[in-house]
Amino acid sequence: MRHFYLIANPLKEGTGEMAERITAYLREQGADCSWRPQKPEKGVRRMPRSLAPPEDAECVITLGGDGTLIRAARLTLGRKIPLLGINMGTLGYLTQVTPREALFPILDALLQDQYQLEFRMMLEGVISQASDEEGADFAGAERETALNDIVLTRNGGMQTIHFELIVNGRPLNEYTADGMIVATPTGSTGYSLSAGGPIVTPQAELMLLTPICPHSLNTRSIVLTGEDSVEIRLLDSPMETSRMAVFDGGRTIDLDSSKRLLIRRSPHQTALIRMKDISFLDNLREKMSKI
Repeated sequence: MRHFYLIANPLKEGTGEMAERITAYLREQGADCSWRPQKPEKGVRRMPRSLAPPEDAECVITLGGDGTLIRAARLTLGRKIPLLGINMGTLGYLTQVTPREALFPILDALLQDQYQLEFRMMLEGVISQASDEEGADFAGAERETALNDIVLTRNGGMQTIHFELIVNGRPLNEYTADGMIVATPTGSTGYSLSAGGPIVTPQAELMLLTPICPHSLNTRSIVLTGEDSVEIRLLDSPMETSRMAVFDGGRTIDLDSSKRLLIRRSPHQTALIRMKDISFLDNLREKMSKI
């Protein structure tokens, strides 16, 4: 690798200084490295398209937490650029490197192509009209991609959501709940875990369906294969509330009973750079010990 691009979260302390150090070192080694400082904006969870890497970028290094890396994955969608996360946050399940570690040997390994790639499944969410026929191509529908999860949730208010879950075209169950999380194995250690979902090794290719505070005894998560499709249809209720689909905690699309949300495996993957020979379970144990 000789062409690097940095994405630094300006809300994390020390990211600007770290970006300057990395840029200076890589340039001293004859490599190309660039980054664009951002103005800190609290509450903004989406990266502007202006932060997209240049065409010749071979590696994106993120400085922040898991959220920064996840947003970078969506920003580089379809470009097959490997990502390396440097954890400037707290837990960091996806970010492998911390500021306390010897940084320059890691950069040297990248320069010498001494690393492994780990490919992660992503999800695609398609919002179409509820009246569309089964098997439609959804050419004019809104769609977004997520590395962690796609969440049906309320957009303000405290009323529950009444919705139906359809898997592979067949009705599965109706829920009255605060929402539903559809997560990848990567997202199993995120919101889904907090809602009571299982932890899944990230190399698996499957979908996790975890209801959020359901008003019933049926509170279990459902595990589907990566080839299944999930459809969420909103049902009318006496206490209508505003609802939305949230992609990786950032991009939101409003929903109502005239629309349906179809979730399936994305044709895209995220390539993460592995610099350590540490198993998922060892990494999980280390992170959990800090909670």
